[in-house]
Amino acid sequence: MAAGRERRAEADTFTARLKKQWHRARVGVRRAAVDYFRGDGSDWVALAGLLLTVPLIAAGTLANSVWCAPSALVVPIVAGGLLLRPASLLGLYAAAATALIVESVQLGPYTEGAARVTPGVVLTVAACGFFGLLVAQFRSRVGVPWRRGGTMLFDLRERIRVQSKLPKLPDGWHREMALRPAGGQSFSGDFVVAARTNGGRTLEVVLTDVSGKGMDAGSRALLLSGAFGGLLGSLPPHGFLPAANGYLLRQEWEEGFATSIHLVLDLDSGDYELYSAGHPPGLQLSAGTGRWEEKAADGPLLGVYDGAQFDPVKGTLRPGDVLMLFTDGLVETSDRDIVEGIDRLTGEADRYVAGGFHGAAWHLIEAVAKDVNDDRALLLICREGPTAAAASR
Repeated sequence: MAAGRERRAEADTFTARLKKQWHRARVGVRRAAVDYFRGDGSDWVALAGLLLTVPLIAAGTLANSVWCAPSALVVPIVAGGLLLRPASLLGLYAAAATALIVESVQLGPYTEGAARVTPGVVLTVAACGFFGLLVAQFRSRVGVPWRRGGTMLFDLRERIRVQSKLPKLPDGWHREMALRPAGGQSFSGDFVVAARTNGGRTLEVVLTDVSGKGMDAGSRALLLSGAFGGLLGSLPPHGFLPAANGYLLRQEWEEGFATSIHLVLDLDSGDYELYSAGHPPGLQLSAGTGRWEEKAADGPLLGVYDGAQFDPVKGTLRPGDVLMLFTDGLVETSDRDIVEGIDRLTGEADRYVAGGFHGAAWHLIEAVAKDVNDDRALLLICREGPTAAAASR
């Protein structure tokens, strides 16, 4: 009882109350700053700052109109178009117009000398204000402030990258993947979803190529990667592509088809099944013969018609064997058919047989399709032989 009263007395001291108030104020400021950065807070801070710059610029113009021209008022107007909401932007424009009037009166008619408020200056400031208002109206309709827009795009790109990360495989297996969007962009219509199922004994990988390329296909790729990631492992292997096909049909996109290849690999035995939906064939390198063999399964494009059937092709990866999956952007161009592209890909891949294909995926894209204006993706699954496994360790 006495100890409790002493603790309460200490909590009620002036120093303790001051610390609590300081903590609340600091938390409030931090939350306000976060909300403002995300676009959830008020824009009064930006409005106040820009309103202060208008009289400062006007004062500089009146003091020396040669170095601080009347057209310098476009600076806060352009910044306001990026920072402010439309209603606040109108207040800034009113302040800028007032400053122009004051400058015109104080500097005198533009016919009496240079560095005056000319009709061209008025038109320039008005044009910048008009386009700034259009930008602010667009941001208001979309609901994504500029401070949050770039962060959101970065977040979307990182989500696609994380979803495309391949799971770690047991000893004796090596996997790697490379994605190269068209035109050097950050978003790609090619994506991978993967998971270890059946208690970790089975690796399931789905490589998909959405119609379109780059930014045009990036949003659909993000939506499909999330949906496919939810389906993978929740359905038996033979039911994945039919479910994915039904999902695409329900979207009713104008350009809604996709190609996909689904690998189901037993990590204990090396046996696998390969399902395809209009996708280029897989390629298997046999360590015994040193030759590449095409693994082509039957199946139509995803999102074309309902009730499609997908028949798998089966195979086995023995020690030293390699399975290579890729999208058509890697082997097919306007001046090269897919057969020639596959021959070139396998020819380049033969150079990495001795090294066990470690780090080969990115270099193969560079060698075969570096300047191709299409999304490219390459996936390698290697069952390492005794020599390669010892070297990797």
